[in-house]
Amino acid sequence: MKSILLLPVCLALAIAALSQTIVPKGRIDTAARKADSVNTLKTVLVQGEKSGMELKPDKKVFNVGKDILSRGGNANDILNNTPSVNVDMQGNVSLRNNPNVRVLINGKPSMLTQNNGLSQLQAASIEKIEVITNPGAAYESQGSAGIINIILKKNASLGFNASLQAAVANPRNNSANLNASYKTKHVNIFTNIGVRDQELLFAEDLVRINKRPFNELLQTNRSSLNTKNMNFYIGTDLYLNEQNTVTASFYRTSIRNYNITSFLYNYFNAHGTSDSSVSRTEDYQEPQIFNELELNYTKTFKKPGKKWTTYIQYDFWNDDENQQIEQFNNRGGSDLLNIITRDIESSRDLYLQSDLKLPLKSGQLEMGIRGQWRAIRSEYSATQNGKLLPGNNNKLFYDEDIYAAYSQYSGKWKQLGFQLGLRSELSDIHIRDREQTLNKRKEYLNLFPTVHAQYDLKDGWSVQGSYSRRINRPRFWQLNTFSGLSDQRFLQRGNPDIDPMYTNALELALLKKTDKLSVNPGIYYQYSSNYFGAVIEPVSDGNFIRTWANMGKEKRYGMEMTTTYNPFTWWRLSWDINWYTFSLRGEYAGKSYTADNTTWFTTVRTSMRFPKVLNVDASLNYRGKREEVQVTVSAQYRANIGVSRDLLKDRMTVSFSLNNIFNSNIYEQEMDTPEYSLYSRFQQKGVICTGSIVYRFKRKKGQTDRMPTEK
Repeated sequence: MKSILLLPVCLALAIAALSQTIVPKGRIDTAARKADSVNTLKTVLVQGEKSGMELKPDKKVFNVGKDILSRGGNANDILNNTPSVNVDMQGNVSLRNNPNVRVLINGKPSMLTQNNGLSQLQAASIEKIEVITNPGAAYESQGSAGIINIILKKNASLGFNASLQAAVANPRNNSANLNASYKTKHVNIFTNIGVRDQELLFAEDLVRINKRPFNELLQTNRSSLNTKNMNFYIGTDLYLNEQNTVTASFYRTSIRNYNITSFLYNYFNAHGTSDSSVSRTEDYQEPQIFNELELNYTKTFKKPGKKWTTYIQYDFWNDDENQQIEQFNNRGGSDLLNIITRDIESSRDLYLQSDLKLPLKSGQLEMGIRGQWRAIRSEYSATQNGKLLPGNNNKLFYDEDIYAAYSQYSGKWKQLGFQLGLRSELSDIHIRDREQTLNKRKEYLNLFPTVHAQYDLKDGWSVQGSYSRRINRPRFWQLNTFSGLSDQRFLQRGNPDIDPMYTNALELALLKKTDKLSVNPGIYYQYSSNYFGAVIEPVSDGNFIRTWANMGKEKRYGMEMTTTYNPFTWWRLSWDINWYTFSLRGEYAGKSYTADNTTWFTTVRTSMRFPKVLNVDASLNYRGKREEVQVTVSAQYRANIGVSRDLLKDRMTVSFSLNNIFNSNIYEQEMDTPEYSLYSRFQQKGVICTGSIVYRFKRKKGQTDRMPTEK
């Protein structure tokens, strides 16, 4: 059965043979022109300036350009300004309101995308965001919603150059970053050093009602989350000759999280009389260290378009989560609780990939292989008043091995550009524990076909269609049976028995462009089997637990449109809107789960550029009310504005921005069943005021150094 894994590569070799891969002498230039013609069909530029959008057969590319709103911020701020993308207050990324999205950096997995690590990635280092809702076979199949690929900037100038950036914000988010590089014809040495000191303030109010028998809990939580981190990156490109380049790099980030959370629980009986009042405080500390080693080899050939790349990447990280919780009765008594927990986690991740691009007489062939080996260890313990808490002292062993091979052919026939691909992936996942209460192993082999096409019509119209099959494997935190004891009245527990979800996705889009106006409407449909999501359940003591489970089948279909209008050369307006419907039918633990909902979200943005005077950006984001499997989430909106000024012949840029102008970053949800009801309101407090300054040493505006995993 495992021989099926090599099926895509075998098909690629057959295509190469049938297409007479070797081009006769004297016809190389002709082949190059044909390859260029195919590549030209793949890209339609929506807007000529840097902050524009490009439409390709398998992706949309949003160039960051002169984005003022995210200056002094991080990758999450950039993503929140990207159409169809949203990042919530916990750092969870979603695409088209679907959280099952895979985030990559320069087309590769990175530790920076784990555990809200994107908040540590400086916005200044990002060149563009690729939104790939139907990825081609060259991309890994993980992520049923698609892939978000963050492309980082690269230094291209000879000699020494550098830039220094500093930012201050209220609430506290102070940072400094130094980029520097030295480049000759034979070597490029680059480094990046950054520090950040940040505080986030959150307020949460909850109402929980048990109806049989009746009792009510009013809960108030207040949190102060403090993070200090330092990033260090150094590497070199060695240009062995015109056709061979070797890159070696090392990245390290050290993070220290220190959080204080207070909980207040007020209980009421059926007569509305207060029964009891309990206070709880949590002191949470978590040092984290992430390391990444990488070696990359790139070889080009005399034959235009032919390229071979191979890279190996080794990530190793660890964190040490420590909770100290105290709880006492506000009306006296001797029921003081002191809970101490510790969770030591570590991971060793190894990636190996090799890709070959081969131009044919008509079109281009790509093929490659990939291996991923991941080993996570999580050892946790908990004591209450000095005694071990049963069921909370164990060690988890999680091993994930994935082997993949793919082939992909791109070609052109008259006005039609197309891309056909096939990817196979073998997954071997094993999770077990020290106490021998858990031992789950799952191995599965899947094929993932992809089809992309683009046809140029008359009068500036283009039409694009695509199909892909995707997989969504559960993440480690959705499998992990221990996630802390912050709020024992609403615990979260992973489910180690979750199976992967499979999605078939279809899309059709149009593009119309004139000198001042571009319109990009589209429709999409997704059908997912073996769907898994969050489930909230009551437990015998009247409290609740949140876990994850396979429930059934989900259907999503919707319409989206991206519009850009330039009434003047100095003024750009853009509008993105997405309307979709989804339905879920399933069952878990003897209960039926159904959900039907239609909702929408939109972003309106304006950018004005007054050279040598002032630049202005403003945006408004709105997400409509939506119903999920068990909960209803209220509408949300957020508004931002920013200004910047270039000084000293563009060697210096000063910026100021206001994010969350109306203090409206609020997540409100409710749930109602015959047995119980839940309501919660979660808010990130405060308008975020940020001032930043960038100074460039022998560096052009908009230019920066390479960053981790950048090729």
